[in-house]
Parts: sequence; structure tokens; C-alpha cells
Amino acid sequence: MGNLNTSLTTTAPQAGEFAALHPQNCFLEPHWYAAYTCANHERRVVGELSVRAVEHFLPLYRSVRRWKDRRVFLDLPLFPGYVFVRLALRDRLRVLQIPSVVRLVGFNGLPAALPDGEMETMRAGFGEGARAEPHPFLTAGRRVRLTAGPFAGLEGILKRKKGNLRVVVSLELIQRSVVVDVDAADVSGGMG
Repeated sequence: MGNLNTSLTTTAPQAGEFAALHPQNCFLEPHWYAAYTCANHERRVVGELSVRAVEHFLPLYRSVRRWKDRRVFLDLPLFPGYVFVRLALRDRLRVLQIPSVVRLVGFNGLPAALPDGEMETMRAGFGEGARAEPHPFLTAGRRVRLTAGPFAGLEGILKRKKGNLRVVVSLELIQRSVVVDVDAADVSGGMG
């Protein structure tokens, strides 16, 4: 998983360590963080976050599963194993005390904030009913910016699929990507 911190530490950093490595505003002001969960426990975590009044975001996508006698539509997490939470680091225990939460994703044992603008754009886009699906994480390709539509302002990698344009939007911190269908008029930069 690249440079993503995937080890589970048994000792939590002390408040002094957070203050030394995080600016004071991160400790006191809310930012978006990725909470890494146990496998298939995302909805359970969302339920606990609701009870604890923690702002959260779990984007879902619709998947069709076919059996011999029927088709079933399932709403699955777009980023399996992750729930996004918005909180000040001083309140991190409200999330970390949930049994199905493993840790807040970060580096060197310290949580790393996600870009607030990107997270708000994604929330707004999914709130408008935009469709997306998981995609393998990409690092190479033509970088473009979405200029219109529900995900305007996000950057991603341009792809083509059966004549349609798609943009792969990646969250570097958790090494996950989603693919979004777009119109050519909604994309700028990198187009030839």
C-alpha cells in the first residue's frame, strides 16, 4: 500500500506529541480524517458515529449481484474499510473508542487531515446523486480538472471507456480511487 501507515500501534501518542507535530488549529479546529475500520464494519461504525454526534461521510455505490434465479442490488462502500470523519484532534477518542475502528489514517502514528475542499466537493457531489464506482488506484496518466458538474474543482486522471470519458479521482492518503463519468465540456487540462 505504498507509504500508507498500516501498522497498529499499541500506545497512543501523548497530547504533547500531537501539539508538537500538528499545528494548534488541527488540534482545536475540525478537519476531515479517514477512519480505518475492520473489514465490512463501515455501516456499524457509521451507526456509532451517529450516536456519538460525530460528523461523518460514507459514500456508497450501487452494485448488481447476479445469481441463477435473481439479481440483487447492493449499496456498497465506495472506499471499503474507510469512513470519513470530521473532528478536531482533541476529540479523536470519540472515534477511536468505537470497537470497529482500527485507527485514524496518518503517518508515523499521527492522524493526517484530508484536504477539506476535496472532501466537501465529494460530499456535495454524492449528495446530488452523482454515480461513481471503485477503481484501482492510479498514479500515472493525463491529469485533468473537473470544471463543471457535481465534482467541479476535483482533479483526476482522464480515461476512456467505450467512447465515454471518465475521470479517476484519487485520495492519496488512503491510496483509493473512484471513477466518475463526465462530459468532455466538464473537463479542462491535459486534453489533446
